Amino acid sequence: MSAASCLMTEDQFLCSICLDVFTDPVATSCGHNFCKTCITQHWDNNVQYQCPNCKEVFNTRPELRVNTFISEMAAQFRQSAQQKDSSSSSEQQAAKPGEVPCDVCTGTKLKALKSCLVCLDSYCETHLEPHLTRSGLKRHQLINPVENLEGRMCTKHDKLLELFCKTDQMCVCMLCSISDHKNHDVVPLKEEYEGKKAELGKTEAEIQQMIQKRRLKIQEFKHTVELSEEDADREISDGVQVFTALKESVERSQSELIDTIKEKQRKTEKQAEGFIKELEQEISELKKRSTEVEQLSHSEDHLHLLQSFRNLNTAPPTKDWSGVRVGPPSYEGTVVRAVNQLEETLSKQMKKLLTEAELKRVQKSAVDVTLDPDTAYPYLILSDDGKQVKLGDVKKHLPDNPERFNCLVSVLAKQSFSSGTFYYEVQVKEKTKWTLGVVRESINRKGSITATPQNGYWTIMLRNENEYVARDDPQVRLSLNCQPEKVGLFVDYEEGLVSFHDVDAAALIYSFTGCCFTEKLFPFFSPCYNYSGKNSAPLIISPVNHTE
Repeated sequence: MSAASCLMTEDQFLCSICLDVFTDPVATSCGHNFCKTCITQHWDNNVQYQCPNCKEVFNTRPELRVNTFISEMAAQFRQSAQQKDSSSSSEQQAAKPGEVPCDVCTGTKLKALKSCLVCLDSYCETHLEPHLTRSGLKRHQLINPVENLEGRMCTKHDKLLELFCKTDQMCVCMLCSISDHKNHDVVPLKEEYEGKKAELGKTEAEIQQMIQKRRLKIQEFKHTVELSEEDADREISDGVQVFTALKESVERSQSELIDTIKEKQRKTEKQAEGFIKELEQEISELKKRSTEVEQLSHSEDHLHLLQSFRNLNTAPPTKDWSGVRVGPPSYEGTVVRAVNQLEETLSKQMKKLLTEAELKRVQKSAVDVTLDPDTAYPYLILSDDGKQVKLGDVKKHLPDNPERFNCLVSVLAKQSFSSGTFYYEVQVKEKTKWTLGVVRESINRKGSITATPQNGYWTIMLRNENEYVARDDPQVRLSLNCQPEKVGLFVDYEEGLVSFHDVDAAALIYSFTGCCFTEKLFPFFSPCYNYSGKNSAPLIISPVNHTE
């Protein structure tokens, strides 16, 4: 019998009413088996006596007797199933807090794998088996385990909520759709589910996009903080350098003041010491004469006294000290003069340090600039790399396009700037005339041109070898301590600033301030005329070597 039970399937030992292994199995005349208690209660609750499986109706209530053979087989199967359940339970996990437990398990509740919308129960792996194998149960709708399955039933009609009323935006059962929600726009739950799921997908995409934008903004803020920290560190370093230099100047001036005062004191001491030494020498001579005079006065030798008297009667030659004075040195005005000199030194040094710091700052905005041959005056010669320009002797046959200068000995850069800051450097060494600056895009490039800010030109120039001029309105003569060999040009578009710097001397040459820029700005270069080769050196756009 044991061998036979192994060949039988689980469905053959399950009561179709309680869905559990037979207990006291009985058979109806139609040949179907049920638990005695299950079929008895079924017939007690129904008017007709019929088979729950095949629906065969019996005229009289059948007399039921336990089928001992099936009972023994069921007992064996139950024992085997219990061993299997015990083994399976050890492998399956018990339901944890927050997880849906199996409604069939007794004792330790295992974690449910599925919930049945027809049975309104949740099942673990073992108790889910009938829904996966029995044909009648396979038609039941299984979903991922959920609690409160009763909430999926219509409270009014006790039917499954399987429809959605779009009119009232609520879930309804089949009876609701033909009563309270009659003539409403009612669709199957799955249809509404797909629509809402699509909306959720769109919402999720929008949320993810918002998240991404905020992450990018966070990165932007972090990058700003990093740049701020770097700038702060550089400013602190520059500030420490400036104040250290100023402190050293103050200490040096203090030391010089003390040395000056001490030197005056030393001179006074030296003079006094010289006089004192001379006086002590005279005192020594006078004491010696006094001793000789005293000895002669006590002499009893008449002849010796008379012969020596002439030499000892007079005092030895000495200096007249009545008009000699050692006055204390005058320190009046020493500190004032030292402070005034220090102030002048600090002023020069601060100006130099600040201009150096400013040059270092603007050099951080360095950009790569190359010359644009389409704008070049026909006599100009440009290097292949677009970094040098000088005036040639032969006019080139070039198209007179709108961008080209036809009278002004000039050329623009290819690069333009309409925001932010930019900086570049130009070597002007060995040139006797030149013009540098920036111009707006819409400047007049044909015929005679007046290069002023009103006409879109912000430039400075060297003319007549040592005469520097800012082409402002009116023009400004510039007084420079030395001739610059390399000129740095810095522009802050939003600030409206164009400044020119002597790179080697780290000195500011001139600044156009309060400018109003509304167009693209182009770097402007004019090597000017050669004047019999005297001004033949080229203008050279140089790489920026950051000032240390």
